[in-house]
Amino acid sequence: MKRILIVEDEKLIAELERDYLEMSGFQADIAGDGEQGLQLALGGEYDLVVLDVMLPAVNGFDVCKQIREKRDIPILMVTAKKEDIDVIRGLGLGADDYITKPFKPGELVARVKAHLARYERLIGNKQRKEEIRIRGLGIDAGARRVFLHDREIALTPKEFELLHFLAVNPNHVFSKDELFEKIWGMDALGDAQTVTVHIRKLREKIELGPSNSEYIETVWGAGYRFRL
Repeated sequence: MKRILIVEDEKLIAELERDYLEMSGFQADIAGDGEQGLQLALGGEYDLVVLDVMLPAVNGFDVCKQIREKRDIPILMVTAKKEDIDVIRGLGLGADDYITKPFKPGELVARVKAHLARYERLIGNKQRKEEIRIRGLGIDAGARRVFLHDREIALTPKEFELLHFLAVNPNHVFSKDELFEKIWGMDALGDAQTVTVHIRKLREKIELGPSNSEYIETVWGAGYRFRL
């Protein structure tokens, strides 16, 4: 049985989320503030975290960042604000997706199922060795690790998925919409700006500088491609 951690300070909302998740066959635990949520997320064996942005003690962005530094599990952020900056900050810290209040409980369950299924497909065969090596960049798909000139680069799950997808389809130009569909899925909330943020983060980590696109190249008016 998959275990879900709900980090939500509004008790009625948290209990409603838990009830719907449990009716769908999940085991769900609730943390009422960011500090407790962080402790449980790092200390427990959870398969996914539903994380509210506005939390007492430690806010959701800080919780997301600290979870991502130590755990490779899907994080679904919940926000009551629709401003793009909140969404972008959350995704930039390693969140896999977001959902905006108010939402239907069934929508939350569907989102959780989709991300768990996608995550399992991506890591389902960890014993399989798939290594890509291009000009000092090494991508180990089985271990989900990336090295640049023998130095390991820390990537969020979505950054890794985006880099790996581009690398196994070199020289092909993908639009932002195509990349969003491939990596986040048709049922994910968000827009092409999500792709832009993740490409920028990737470049900060693997390129020599903002004007040096050795690996990920922008094709103006079309999208992005991975250069061989």
